[in-house]
Amino acid sequence: MQSSVAKKGIVKKAVLGLVAAGVVAYGGTLAYLTHFDHEGAPKLPANSPTWHDQKALAAFNALRETRCDYCHTAGANLPFYFKLPLANQIMGHDLKEGLRHFRIEPVLAAFEEGKPPSVEQLSRIEEVISQNRMPPAAYLLMHPHAYMSEKERSDVLAWVADQRRRYYATPGVAAQFAGEPIQPIPESVPVDWTKAELGRQLFFDKRLSGNGQLNCASCHGLDKGGVDNLTTATGINGQKGPINVPTVYDSVFNIGQFWNGRAADLAAQAAGPVTNPVEMGSHDWDGVATTVRGVPEYATAFESIYGPDSVNEKTVTNAIAEYEKTLITPDSRFDLYLKGDANAINTQEKRGYERFKQIGCSGCHSGVAAGGDAYEVMGLEGPYFKDRHTPLTAADAGREAFTHALADNERFKVPNLRNVELTGPYFHDGNVKTLSDAVRLMARYQTPEHDISEQDIQDIVAFLKTLTGKYQGVPLKDVAPEPPLRAANP
Repeated sequence: MQSSVAKKGIVKKAVLGLVAAGVVAYGGTLAYLTHFDHEGAPKLPANSPTWHDQKALAAFNALRETRCDYCHTAGANLPFYFKLPLANQIMGHDLKEGLRHFRIEPVLAAFEEGKPPSVEQLSRIEEVISQNRMPPAAYLLMHPHAYMSEKERSDVLAWVADQRRRYYATPGVAAQFAGEPIQPIPESVPVDWTKAELGRQLFFDKRLSGNGQLNCASCHGLDKGGVDNLTTATGINGQKGPINVPTVYDSVFNIGQFWNGRAADLAAQAAGPVTNPVEMGSHDWDGVATTVRGVPEYATAFESIYGPDSVNEKTVTNAIAEYEKTLITPDSRFDLYLKGDANAINTQEKRGYERFKQIGCSGCHSGVAAGGDAYEVMGLEGPYFKDRHTPLTAADAGREAFTHALADNERFKVPNLRNVELTGPYFHDGNVKTLSDAVRLMARYQTPEHDISEQDIQDIVAFLKTLTGKYQGVPLKDVAPEPPLRAANP
């Protein structure tokens, strides 16, 4: 009989053999996956301008090496282990979440064409790179070459800042802030001031409503931050609308209008409420046009601007949209800070801005309006609707109600944060009454940090209050219910 020492020796050799075989198998698998990753990685066409842009090329190479496209594009050719039963379930969830969080196809297309990604796409990339969240650890176990070095991260962040400086910096911004995620609101945008004056009159004219008691300003009070400060809108005959009113201020910078983006522009947005039976309640646009045409001053103005027999839905909404273009609110204290006045905001407010970026808020709330330029899932990082403890409504479907795409379920236009201290209650459902609660819940449900300190909340709220601007030189808190219109450059 073999001695116990001999048996132990045999067992030890067997174990070591298994370990060695495992190491060889793992090494072979890594070698195969590395080759697979590199062969299938996104490639630039030979004529891409990116080849001649060193910052963009370095960023592209860093993102290419990580194979972000595996989880952030639809239909990618995935590694073999995605087809294995148990791994498929685990990785399938990761893939679904990756597509839900961010789609990188437009970014790759921008690299190919030598064009800038959108403001929001740059901000989302900056967010995850700054927080060192990608690639995830489980992915790196099988793809160690995808680990992003500090140089690669620096290359991506340098490219983001460069793209902002080159394509999105507002004229007048201080050089040190030209690469920031938020930019000052421009002092003016192109406006036809003759049309805008006609649109101003229509915006405040109650004859556009079915009962002659409501106008656009009934929901979008210019003395109320461009909203009505109600949970949901109140329409004709006291009917309650299904959703919170977005601000009309700075809406010209939005990617689309309404919470679900169903209106492509301001004119399309203006057309909706007038004939909506719950909002302004006019029967149809033919009837509205007849009413407008019957006002001598309007008839003269429309003929002068648009030509004979020109009063119709298209021209009325065009004029209102032209007026709404004037509703921009530059010269906030934060704008002045971005333009180089270091004393325009205090220490707490500066600290709040830095935490706003570190937590990830600026990943969605970026650009001149600090939002409005993208669509995002409500509850991206937590179960907002489950925790709300109220039944889902049709309005909660978000963009899906318009696109009918399952991926757009509970996805909404990111609200702009300009003048946010004046626009409560907050969120699409108007469920949050205070700005501090809005910050707390946004961190909980939209960022990976989840729970932030009360000091962070106070600091971020202090920063957000610096975003309150002026309308035509008048501080927004002092704007009259029906302010006059004056050309920016008369």
